[in-house]
Amino acid sequence: MPPHRQAQCHLTAKRFAQAGAIVAQLERLFPGDADVLYVSANYHMKAWNDAIYRMYQKAPSSYRVDQLSAEVFETQGKYTEAVAEYRKAIEKNPKAIDLHYRLGRALLQQSHDPAALAQARREFEAELLLNPSDAVAEYQVAQILAAEQKKPEAAAHFERAAELRSDFPEALIAVAKLRLDAKRYADAIALLERAVKLQPRNETAHYNLMMAYRNAGRQADAEKEKAELDKLQKPPEGEFTDFLKRLGDKK
Repeated sequence: MPPHRQAQCHLTAKRFAQAGAIVAQLERLFPGDADVLYVSANYHMKAWNDAIYRMYQKAPSSYRVDQLSAEVFETQGKYTEAVAEYRKAIEKNPKAIDLHYRLGRALLQQSHDPAALAQARREFEAELLLNPSDAVAEYQVAQILAAEQKKPEAAAHFERAAELRSDFPEALIAVAKLRLDAKRYADAIALLERAVKLQPRNETAHYNLMMAYRNAGRQADAEKEKAELDKLQKPPEGEFTDFLKRLGDKK
């Protein structure tokens, strides 16, 4: 029997460990095969559904059930329901890592009015009390403070986020903008070059690097960045695009 058929048989019998071993081997040997990818998707979906069913059966009062419900609501764009479920989870386990962050994020997805920003900020700050090394929570606090026009406080949190994660492009860009405002162009350039290396297609990073080069008097480098930015902003080329162009040229 072919291996992918064996995996399907194990899945039908809910022998997920055996199916998983076969799927992992098939993915290593045939990473681009459509049949293998189908079996892999089927395996992960059924294993996921089985794990959820067992969690609801074995631990229905666990905060994880509420957390999972909240995450499902988020994927469906039902942020009001997600917020309610995260609050239930936090009530059951207020010291669980990541719950306050997720609630803060759901609040921001639900609304950006001042009250929602204040609530979200409190949740991100609560997350930082539990996990002071959470760079993303630091960044979110900084973003909210910036939106509230509290720039000095925001700057401190942007700095902290970049210190915690030197591979966090958004934080690097935010700190680089602070350096640009302070006319510390060499420092800004170093940060932005790192951000571009991490995310070569990040238009914000390329734009700010172009401006930093220009302000530092490095015109040739600024022109190179301008060319890179133009490439990123250029519409995709191809046969269909060319056809649309010709169609648009018709009188």
